[in-house]
Amino acid sequence: MAVIYIDHRAYEVKAGKNLLESCLTLGFNLPYFCWHPAMGSVGACRQCAVKIFKDKDDTQGRLMMSCMEAVKDNMYLSISDPMAKAFRSQIIEWLMTNHPHDCAVCDEGGSCHLQDMTVMTGHAYRRFQYPKRTYKNQYLGPFINHEMNRCIQCYRCVRFYKDYAGGKDLDAFAAHDHIYFGRANDGVLENEFSGNLAEVCPTGVFTDKSLKEHYTRKWDMTMAPSICQHCSLGCNIIAGERYGELRQITNRYNGEVNGYFICDKGRFGYEFVNSMNRIQQPIIRSKIPEAVDKNTLYNHLKAAISNRNIIGIGSPRASLESNFALMQLVGKENFYQGISERDAQLMQTILHTINSGHVHTPSLKETESADAIFILGEDLTNAAPLLALTVRQAVQRRPFEKAQEIGIPSWHDAARREFAQEKKGPLFIAYPTKTKLDALADNCQHLSPDDIARLGFAIANLLNDTAPAPQEIDEDVLKIAQHIANTLKRAEKPLIICGTSLHNEAILKAVANIAVSLGSEDKKASVFYVVEECNSMGLAMMQAPSLEQARAALKMKEANTVIILENDLYRRDAKATIDHLFEQCGELIVLDHLHNATSNQATVLIPAATFAEAAGTLVNNEGRAQCFFQVFRPKNENFRESWRWLDEFRQFKKGASLEDLNEPGDLMAELVTLMPQFKGAEEAAPSADFRIAGQKIPREPHRYSGRTAMLANIQVSEPKPPEDSDSPLSYTMEGYRGIPPAPLTPFFWSPGWNSVQSVNKYQEEIGGAIRGGDTGKRLFQKVSAVEKIFFDDIPTAYQALPGEWLVIPLQHIFGSEELSIYTHGIAERTPHPYAVISRQDAEDLNINENQSIRVTIAEQDYELPATIRNELPSGLVGIPDHVSGLSGISWPAKGILKTIAS
Repeated sequence: MAVIYIDHRAYEVKAGKNLLESCLTLGFNLPYFCWHPAMGSVGACRQCAVKIFKDKDDTQGRLMMSCMEAVKDNMYLSISDPMAKAFRSQIIEWLMTNHPHDCAVCDEGGSCHLQDMTVMTGHAYRRFQYPKRTYKNQYLGPFINHEMNRCIQCYRCVRFYKDYAGGKDLDAFAAHDHIYFGRANDGVLENEFSGNLAEVCPTGVFTDKSLKEHYTRKWDMTMAPSICQHCSLGCNIIAGERYGELRQITNRYNGEVNGYFICDKGRFGYEFVNSMNRIQQPIIRSKIPEAVDKNTLYNHLKAAISNRNIIGIGSPRASLESNFALMQLVGKENFYQGISERDAQLMQTILHTINSGHVHTPSLKETESADAIFILGEDLTNAAPLLALTVRQAVQRRPFEKAQEIGIPSWHDAARREFAQEKKGPLFIAYPTKTKLDALADNCQHLSPDDIARLGFAIANLLNDTAPAPQEIDEDVLKIAQHIANTLKRAEKPLIICGTSLHNEAILKAVANIAVSLGSEDKKASVFYVVEECNSMGLAMMQAPSLEQARAALKMKEANTVIILENDLYRRDAKATIDHLFEQCGELIVLDHLHNATSNQATVLIPAATFAEAAGTLVNNEGRAQCFFQVFRPKNENFRESWRWLDEFRQFKKGASLEDLNEPGDLMAELVTLMPQFKGAEEAAPSADFRIAGQKIPREPHRYSGRTAMLANIQVSEPKPPEDSDSPLSYTMEGYRGIPPAPLTPFFWSPGWNSVQSVNKYQEEIGGAIRGGDTGKRLFQKVSAVEKIFFDDIPTAYQALPGEWLVIPLQHIFGSEELSIYTHGIAERTPHPYAVISRQDAEDLNINENQSIRVTIAEQDYELPATIRNELPSGLVGIPDHVSGLSGISWPAKGILKTIAS
């Protein structure tokens, strides 16, 4: 710690920080533009000037940029010095010289860092009376709008896009006051994190195009804390509503998970909430082929749900509460996971490894500090985008540490990048095809799934000779395995990443062996698991049987009624298998948001609320339970939480009349009582009766406008806001105005800080945890390691059989996920179906690039254009997972490949 003196008062601050960061942590309002807590300092804008004195007797001092000045013990400075204040005011006036007077129509208006800093410095009148510099704006794709005339040359955009996120197609052009931030030519921004430009940019140059289409002022939205639904990482988000529609998703800071950024799928993939494909009303197809009211629905279900022969099929995209409510309705012995037998076994292998006590499951934040990384069987950019972003930061860790050793501070971004140049830390990747992270890797092995596992088993054996070794391994592969093993062993914080994307259990077992071999009594090995959906881990922890066993129960006539919860089963297994399951059903009751292949088979179809219209708890891939809250009360009264429907069914089954149905009790408390493995999940967020000074937390900011006029065409009087008995949040702008606990923060705002930069006021220290602790409760308890037991079922080397190919799924950030595809921008970025084949196979079959080929999988034919990859092993065919009709495949699959005559 160091003691510094600001305007004659002593403050204790953390050593190793810069002055700007320290002043903001202390609560001072010091303006800045180019500095960002995740990206450090470059000293480009000159806005954060302070006066620094030699000692307490110095009366002259000198102006210094606080973001470029390290904290020193007994440092004397002034923020309020007249010269410093005048300098900051002049700087903002220069920066505003060419800025247009368009706040009234700018999407950032009222939520703009530039506006905040202009007011903070006291610049209130423009003296510039000459023609302004103007630029032509670019088309940058469906996500981001470009308005270059608003630029103040802070360089944040290119620093994030190029240096932090690894983008190649956005840059700074020209020089001086003609500098231009954009692409060489108009075109779609290629990087998967481009949407963060809307938050990184301190003015309105890069804005959210989807919000522009809705044209909603940010302060006019009802907002709630939520969790991203589109992958397993559990990124924290803020969801905003206006006029009964979801209008925007922004990042919600969580120091342990997503930090300051989210991916484009998480930011823009929300339009399924507003989709015309929503299930609008309950439908009974078996007797009355039309929409029905609640009374008719319950009377029809009376016999079905009272019958003991009923099973429930859960979902990895439904909340813990909804899955548990279904389990309570049908009985634990009749509840099944809504995933295939293979996928259920993969999840159980992961849980077994975690619970063995030999593995540490790191948070996303922890992965940034890894000093050696080995990725097996995952394309992170497409399967877990934000993990790919943290891996990018991790590989720069070692050269940045070297820079620190010669006196370059960690916050001095320009200097440390100049020192690092192209140096990077060790990263190894084993995957069948090229990935975007290959460019950062020391070595990439393009292998079949079984051969990836064999490489892993070989590394485990080289780390510990008691671990089983694969037979007949290639000498070149063995050399690579030795190099990786040596690197992991030397590292202080090695990290292994694997997951379920290739549906290969041997890879998971190989990783478990590496973890056991690499760990010690003092330190466990860090293994980060990538799983498929937002609650895949939570569903697996319920330890229910798979779809295969549900099908067996139906076949044995142990049940004739099936309730399916928020799950399109045709995405889980082969079409013929699911068809056969449905053929065994007497009554098929489906609760879901959207019409899909499974809902089309339902005899009873019930609309379920989406995450924006519901509350619930999800468990992410690292076992962190996090809560999402209802953003708005839907106009359609049929849009109800699945757990609410199911709990009423349970009451109805027990004999309650429609008039006597009660609000559901505390489902989470019941869950934790019956399933101790979820202990702690009830602490993920404060209970519904939580109050601060007797007040609820408002979902609407205090500037919220037009509440009375919104429904004036229906009723002149302002309607009473709906009550929320399920959470400590209110549907008004009235309530507690301070800083609420992190899980209940619906938006970031502080006096004078109207933009996203106001998150600084919510943090214990800049870039650190939210005050009171970050959101989420880790459920995987620390357990004592059991005896070192290795998996020994090592697969043989992959050999392609004549006329048969192994078909592998290739993940795509845009298109592979079920819900985000309903956003037109996501659909625009989704690839067309294709088949990847090796160069050798293409030559053997005389196939040319883009030539149509027929891939036959389980008697289902797919006609796809061929994409030839040099690195793909012979005997493998890759197809996009779930993209445009490529669902209904049971992985891993064997296929027959044929050319199609032209």
